[in-house]
Amino acid sequence: MEWTDEGIVLGVRRHGESSAIVELLTRAHGRHLGLVRGGAGSRMRPLLQPGNSVSAVWRARLDEHLGTYAIEGLKLRAATLLASSYGVYGVTHLASIARLLPERDPHEAIFALLEHSLDDFDDIGGAAVHVIHFELAMLAELGFGLALENCAVTGETTDLIYVSPKSGGAVSRGAGEPWRDRLLRLPPFLRQGEMQTDLTEQDLLDGFRLTGLFLLRHVLEPRGQGHSDARAGFINALMRQQARAAVPAP
Repeated sequence: MEWTDEGIVLGVRRHGESSAIVELLTRAHGRHLGLVRGGAGSRMRPLLQPGNSVSAVWRARLDEHLGTYAIEGLKLRAATLLASSYGVYGVTHLASIARLLPERDPHEAIFALLEHSLDDFDDIGGAAVHVIHFELAMLAELGFGLALENCAVTGETTDLIYVSPKSGGAVSRGAGEPWRDRLLRLPPFLRQGEMQTDLTEQDLLDGFRLTGLFLLRHVLEPRGQGHSDARAGFINALMRQQARAAVPAP
C-alpha cells in the first residue's frame, strides 16, 4: 500500500529511541497517522512541528497498518505560529478540533480551510475570526451545522442579529426582540453578506460563545470531553491583547 499526499502536522509523539508517530490532516486521505523513522532527531524535529505543511509518502504492507511516512517540508510556518502565546494556543486548539474528524476519512474542504487559516494567522484578531469560522465549519462537517442564512421564525434573510440556543437557527431583530435575553447574539462578521472591518472584543467573544455552546452540546459532551485548555488560553490571550490596545499611550 502506498500513496502520496499533502498534509498539515497536527501532532507528534515520540516512539522508541529515535522515531516518532506523526499525525497529519491530509488533503485526500483525511486525518492519518504514520511512523517517521528518525522523527525524534534534530534534523526532522523542526519539520514535524504543528502547523507545518508537508508532502508525505505513506507506505504499509496492509491498509489497516500504521505504516511509515517519508516526509518533506512544503511550508514551514510553525516558527512564526509558535512565536506568540496566541499562536501556540491557536494551533494547538485547531489541531484538537481537527482530531474530532474520523481517522482516514477525507475532508478536503476542512483541509483547505485549515490551511488558509494557518496562512493568515498574522494578528490575533484575524486569527480569532479564522478559529471561529473553523469551529463553525467543523460543526457542519460533523452534521451539526448552524442555519444562519435566514430567520428560523419568519424566513427573512435580512437583519439577522440573534441565534436560537435550542435550534441553532438565526433569528431576525423583529422576531427575536421579545426573547432577546434568551437568544445568542450573532456577530456581524458571521452574518451572510456582511463585511466587518472594525471587529470588537465583544463581537469575537460572542462568536466564541456561539460556536462553543454547540460544539460542547453536540460534539464534545457526547464523547465525554470538554473544551480544550488551548481554546481557553487563546480566548484569554485575545482578551489581554484587547485590554492592552484599549490603554491610551502615555
